[in-house]
Parts: sequence; C-alpha cells; structure tokens
Amino acid sequence: MDIGFIGLGNMGRGMVQSLLRAGHRVVVWNRTPERADELVALGAERAATPFEAAEVGVVFTMLADDAATEAVVAGPHGILAGLPRDGIHVASSTLSVRYSAELAERHRTRGQHYVAAPVFGRPDAAAQGALRLVIAGQPGAIARLQPAFAALGSQQFVIGERPEHAHAVKIAGNFLILSLVELLSEAFVLADKAGVSRERFFEVASAVFSSPLADRYGRALLEQRFQPPGFRLTLGLKDIRLALELAEATHTPLPIADLVHQHALEAMARGQAELDFTSLLRVVEAHAGLHRPE
Repeated sequence: MDIGFIGLGNMGRGMVQSLLRAGHRVVVWNRTPERADELVALGAERAATPFEAAEVGVVFTMLADDAATEAVVAGPHGILAGLPRDGIHVASSTLSVRYSAELAERHRTRGQHYVAAPVFGRPDAAAQGALRLVIAGQPGAIARLQPAFAALGSQQFVIGERPEHAHAVKIAGNFLILSLVELLSEAFVLADKAGVSRERFFEVASAVFSSPLADRYGRALLEQRFQPPGFRLTLGLKDIRLALELAEATHTPLPIADLVHQHALEAMARGQAELDFTSLLRVVEAHAGLHRPE
C-alpha cells in the first residue's frame, strides 16, 4: 500500500517504522526535514511538501494539535490541494471535536475521504505495531485502510461514521489517563507522608487494583521516570484543555479536569514543559510540603 505520512515526532517515527516493516511504501514529510533521515535510511521516501505526501492517495497526519494539522492541510502545498479525488486523509493526532468535524466537511466538498484514527499507546507501542486505534469514518474508506491499520495496531475500535466521535473518545480517554496520574500521585504522597514507603504502597495497590494502565503509570511514578518523555507535559496540558473545551460545549461539569489543568499549569511554571506528564507528581509533592531535589 502507498502511504503518505506527515509528522515524525516520537509517535510518528514509530508508526512509520511499523508501516515499513509491514512492507508498505511510505512517503514522509516533516517540518524539520532531518527528522526523516533515519526513516529514509530504513526505506521511506522523502516528500518536499505535504502536497507531495498526500499525492500518493492515502496520507496520515500525526501532529501536536489543531494548529499544526491546519498548517499542513491548507494552502497550495497542503493536503487538501494534493490529495486526489477519492483519496483518504487519516488523522491520528488528538484533535478537537470541532476541528475534526470541520476537516470532514472540507474533505467531503472536494470528493475526498477523511477518517479519524487517533491512537492509544506510547512511542514503544507505536514502534512495535501495538497501538490501539479508535476509528470513525465512511465504512468503505475504513475498509481500504485495513492493511495500514493492521500494521499499526493490535486492536481496532470502530466508533461509527462521524470522524469527530473518534476524537471525542480519544479526548475522554486521555482525560481518564491524566486523571489517573493525578490520583496515583496523590495516593503515593498520602502513603509517604503517613510513613509508608511508596514501594510497599505500590506493591499492595498493584495487587488489589491491578490494571495495565495503573501498573504502567504507577511504576513510572514510583521510579520517577520523567525523561525521556513518552508523553510530554505540554501535550498533556493540551489534552486536558481539549477535555474542558468539550465539557463546555456539552455542558458537562468536569471538576477533576479543572484540578488537573491547574496542576499542569503549575508544572509548566516550574519548568517541567519537556518532562513526561507523570512529572505532575512534583506539583502534588510540593503542595504536600515534600520538596525534593529536581
């Protein structure tokens, strides 16, 4: 299958590696061209513009946010201009529900398809082809994408035909993850201040409340693995803002999201922008009077 791929950050690089390993032809573009060098050495082709990446007929985007996506979608060198009629744009980024719906309409008016396929999983899962994909769009377009989806993920969830619904699921899921980091941080600090070692608390918690997500993030918090970031604090802050934006649009109170948002802002003010989101623990510790060396 011929695939264009735009966005070669930690997640995008891993996804391209999985596509190449499965034998797909992949044409890549990134705003910082040198990020493509490693992938070109593995067999990817380099596009000069997003237009060229989209020309192949199927193009994935894996970018930081709405603004970064719009920068490669619009204009004479963008995806909308380059994607042929009946071509497919697959948005795997975490986008706002509003913008995802807008993209669907813009592609529809050009005779193009738009499929939302945001993913759950960290960079290691992307490189292993073990992501979980949340998919929404026209059934025919989704069927055409199955060879690519099979290379990228271990599990697929088809939500329906409205692409923005896949992004709503992704936003709600990320809200759950970010809230879990907050709750685990508070629980670790509570046990610590009561005189119980965090290791002993985690031993009990991981046995009684075992889940892959809690185990992964609990271990990361216990070991304070904040670098290299699998999910940067800046991206977590963006995602909690998306949850609050959706909450406002749907008149849904999210008091936990408000708290996580404030703690994420505090972490940014402390200079933690490029650390993993689990570094939120440092804010919780500081509020409890535990001041550890940075």
